Amino acid sequence: MNSDTFIRTLGDGNHDFTMPEYTGTILHVNLDIGRTELRPFDEGIHRNFLGGRGLGVSTIVQMVPPMTDPLAPANVMVLATGPLTGSGIPLGSRYDVVTKSPLTGTLSSANSGGFFGTELKRAGIDAIIIRGTAPGPVYLRIHDKEVEVGDARPYWGMTTSACTRSLVSDLQETSARVACIGPAGENLCRFASIMNEGSRAAGRGGAGAVMGSKRLKAIIVRGSSIERRAPQEVIEMAQRAIEKSGFTRGSLHRYGTSALVNIINEAHLLPTRNFQERYFPTAEKVSGEEMARTILKRSKGCYSCPVACGRVTAVDGIEGEGPEYESIWALGPDCGIDDLKVITRANYLCNDLGLDTISTGSTIACAMEMSERGFIEEHLRFGDGEVLLDLIKAIALREHIGDRLAEGSFRFASRHGHPGFSMTVKGQEIPAYDPRGLQGQGLEYATSVRGACHVYGNMFYPEVLGIPVKLDPHSNEGKAYWVKRLQDLSAAIDSLGICVFTMRVFSPSDYAAIASGVTGIPIDEKSLLRLGERIWNLQRLFNLRSGFSAGDDTLPARLMGGDGGWKRHPLLEEYYAVRGWDREGRPVPETLRALGISEQECP
Repeated sequence: MNSDTFIRTLGDGNHDFTMPEYTGTILHVNLDIGRTELRPFDEGIHRNFLGGRGLGVSTIVQMVPPMTDPLAPANVMVLATGPLTGSGIPLGSRYDVVTKSPLTGTLSSANSGGFFGTELKRAGIDAIIIRGTAPGPVYLRIHDKEVEVGDARPYWGMTTSACTRSLVSDLQETSARVACIGPAGENLCRFASIMNEGSRAAGRGGAGAVMGSKRLKAIIVRGSSIERRAPQEVIEMAQRAIEKSGFTRGSLHRYGTSALVNIINEAHLLPTRNFQERYFPTAEKVSGEEMARTILKRSKGCYSCPVACGRVTAVDGIEGEGPEYESIWALGPDCGIDDLKVITRANYLCNDLGLDTISTGSTIACAMEMSERGFIEEHLRFGDGEVLLDLIKAIALREHIGDRLAEGSFRFASRHGHPGFSMTVKGQEIPAYDPRGLQGQGLEYATSVRGACHVYGNMFYPEVLGIPVKLDPHSNEGKAYWVKRLQDLSAAIDSLGICVFTMRVFSPSDYAAIASGVTGIPIDEKSLLRLGERIWNLQRLFNLRSGFSAGDDTLPARLMGGDGGWKRHPLLEEYYAVRGWDREGRPVPETLRALGISEQECP
C-alpha cells in the first residue's frame, strides 16, 4: 500500500467517509534484531481511539504483559501523533509517548509539543512502535519512508542539546527534528524525560528511562511531503473560537504558564518546602511578571500555535527555554528557593540532562526535609540553590546520593524508612496545585491512572478559573461527575494531538466538531467522551492487572483529613459509582460491554 496517498474508506452501512489526516502508516521497530517495518494503520483504531494516547494505550494493552518490568526488553514504547497533529488546526502540534512507567508501574503516557510530531507526519508516519533492546547504543533515522538504525556510540553520554546539534550536523539533516534522551535516560533514572528540539519534554513517568533501557539514544526525523491540512473551514472555525475568547492576548501569552505563580500563591494553593505549607512568602520573586521584567528574551510557540506560551530566557549569558510554572514551583518554592536565576539554571540543567522537572524538584524537596529532620546523613537544606544544582547533576549521573534519588522520592523515602515524606500518588510526584484546598483536584490526583497528574483531567479549571463552570473548591458536591468528565475529555484530547490548554476555549462539542471535520468520522460530544472513557478504563484495567488496587487511590497522609485536608470518603465511592466500577474500583462487566472492551482485556 502506498500510504503517501492513503485514504481509507470506512462505513457502517449508512455513511461513507475518508480520513485524510492519517498517513495510514505505522513504523514498527524491533531493536533486538535492528529490523524496521512499515505497516498499515489498523482502521479500527481510527474509530475507537483516534490516535495519540489512545493508539498507544491500545497497543500496550495488546503487546505488553501487565507484570512486565518496565525496563526489560519486553516493554514496548509508542510514539504516536493524532489526527490534528500537523493539520493546521491551532495548537495541533502534540504527540504522545506511551509505555509502562518505570517510576510507577502504571500504563502511562507523556505528552509533548514543539515540531517533532508534525515532522513525523510529514515523513508519512502516524506512529512508531518500538520493542526489544539494541545490543549497543543506536539512533533511529527517518527520512520520509526511508528508515535506518544507526550507531549512536559517538553520541552516548551527550546532553540532549549536544546530541541534537551533533546528529543534525553529522547526518546533514539541517531541517530535521530530533527527540532524544540525555545522561539521565542512559543511566535509567526513573523520571528521565525524552526531549525534542532540546527543550520540549515528554517528561512524566520516566519514558526517557525506557528509551535508555532500549539503548535508543535518539530519533531524527525529516519529512518532505506536503502538510496534511485540515479542511480550511474547520481551521477557520477553530481560529474564530480562539480569537473570540481572547486566548491569544491573555496572561498565558504575556507571561506564559508562570502567570500562575502569584494566582496560585495568593489562593494559598502553592505547595512549599515539600508540602509543609501552602503559601510561599516571596513568590513574587519567581513569578511570570518578574521573569518578563528580568530574564525574558522573547516568547515562543509550538507548531501552529498563536498563543506562544513558551519562554526564551537568558541567565548569565546562557540562553534557553523556560522555566514553566510547574518547573518554577518544583525547583523553587517546593525546595524553599526564591532565586529566579538559580531556578532557571536548574531548569536548563534538567532539559539538558533529560529530567522531568516536577519529579526532580519534588524528590530533592523530599530529601531536603528528611535531612533537616535528621533522617539521612547528607546535609541538605531548603533554600540552598547550589545544593539544588549539584543534586540535579548527581541524579542524572547517578553519583553519590543521586543514585538513590534517581529512583524517585517514594523509593528514596521508603529506603530510609520514612515513605510519608514522599509527596506522591502511585509513586509519581504530585504537581503544583495543593489538594488540601481543592477537593476535586485531590480526587483527580488520587484516581489518576498514571499517578499524580494535573493534566489527566485538570480540576484546577473549574475549581479556580471557573472553566467551564465555577465549582466551590472546598465542597465535594458534583466533584465525582466533573473529575470523570474531565479525565475522559483529557484522554480524547491527547488522542487528537492538540494542546490541552485548548480546554480553556473549546467545549467537548467543539472538539467533536473539529475531530469530525478533520477525520470525516461522525463524532459528537457523547461519542468523543465515550472514546476517552474507553481509554481511561483500559489504562485502569492494565494497572489492576499490574497489581494496583483501590488502596492506591489515595493521597499522602500529610494531605489527608483535618481542617482543609482532602477527604477520601465518601468522595471515592461516589467516583467509582459514577465510573461504573464496583466498590473495589474495578470496572463492572456492563461498563466494559458498553465501552466495547472485550473479556480478553479484562483482569
